[in-house]
Amino acid sequence: MRAGAALPHMARMDENLLHDLVGAALKAGADAAEAVWAERQSLSVSVRLGDLEEVEREEARDLGIRVFIGQKQASVSGSDVSTTGRAKLVERVLNMARMAAEDPYAGLAPQDRLARGPFPDLQLFDAAEPTPLDLEARALAAEDAARAVQGVTNSDGGSASWSSSRICMATSGGFAGAHRASGFSLYASAIAGDEHGMERGGDGRSTRWQSDLPAPEEIGSEAGRRAVQRLGAHKIESQTASVIFENRVAMSVLSPMLGAVSGPAIARGASFLKAKLGQAVFSPAIDIVDEPHRLRGLGSSPFDDEGVANKDTRLIDKGVLTTWLLNSASARQLGLETTGHASRGLAGPPGVGVHNLTMKPGDLDLAGLMQAAGKGLLVTSMFGPSLNANTGDWSTGVSGFWFDEGQIAYPVNEITVAGNLVDVYARLVAGADLEIRSAHNAPSLLVEGMAIAGL
Repeated sequence: MRAGAALPHMARMDENLLHDLVGAALKAGADAAEAVWAERQSLSVSVRLGDLEEVEREEARDLGIRVFIGQKQASVSGSDVSTTGRAKLVERVLNMARMAAEDPYAGLAPQDRLARGPFPDLQLFDAAEPTPLDLEARALAAEDAARAVQGVTNSDGGSASWSSSRICMATSGGFAGAHRASGFSLYASAIAGDEHGMERGGDGRSTRWQSDLPAPEEIGSEAGRRAVQRLGAHKIESQTASVIFENRVAMSVLSPMLGAVSGPAIARGASFLKAKLGQAVFSPAIDIVDEPHRLRGLGSSPFDDEGVANKDTRLIDKGVLTTWLLNSASARQLGLETTGHASRGLAGPPGVGVHNLTMKPGDLDLAGLMQAAGKGLLVTSMFGPSLNANTGDWSTGVSGFWFDEGQIAYPVNEITVAGNLVDVYARLVAGADLEIRSAHNAPSLLVEGMAIAGL
């Protein structure tokens, strides 16, 4: 439930509706309640080989409510916002709560941790609304640029989309807030072919503001280039060697860490990092920061999904794991305070999530990492990861390029890399090529001595 800048005037009607819903739940027997209103519009266009393939428009308005009866809780959602529909929603959720099992950690967020307005303007909403013709023109331009790259023989198409969302939340604990966000995206996928076979390559971007999108020609050309450079890929012998994960896939190496430091996982004891709080997990050169208030950030929000005030969190400070990621329930279970990382949808209790996670860059660019490693595997695509959450044993299918003497030698595919993430993180070297392309970003990452399974 991530969104953008607070809209006290535009959301007032929705907030009043939510306060009425919460009040009705309390009157009907709930001890505490929270309600969420979500409104979304989206438009997407896809093309292929110069022709329009699909235009899809979506509009949705939904309500969600969570209630507490003692230590029992339940939540439901629905799209009928009429007086009758809201009454049925309240009746249903209370009946569910009465039948639920006791949860000693259930409850609203502590009042002293709630965010208070006025909330900061994080510049997450762009009022520009492209027409279907606008989106079609961008998708066609991106695909045309991809098809124009020498060596490209076919296309998987291009797509462009726009979205606008508005979210309001109110609780009986005294929180009320609303925010709004927009999204613009553009993508192209190309197919290159020769006598040895075909390879695919793609490129795309998503931004909060339309003006921040790269030109369609830039995205299409990069998609075509990435397809062509994959031609001639083949397997390599199984071995142990240095592996560099390109910045576009580097977060896939780090994402298991997020699950391993989440409060619910720690509370269950199901984490390969459960004994590492306050200890070095990475080298002293590594810093990883969560920044919920980044302007125009794809994961930005002025408060978390329980209404708790959030702030920048240095998750990894000079290699040391400084905190767990906590919502209110997991914090209670661990005897700690929520860190403002609750994440939820319209129904179900909150989980845990980050906002804008960034590994800070190191000193060497990608070329410098390859020179430092000498030879090894540059990973540009990953698929089918497998993780043992208790031990950190990890493997994933990859493709990319073999490099030798610091230079790309040839493309490779049908490879698996594996290791224990406790060891991998300790030996990881961050590159300098950080690009902010999504909510979670990292530079290219070098890990020496990884197991590579090929032929």
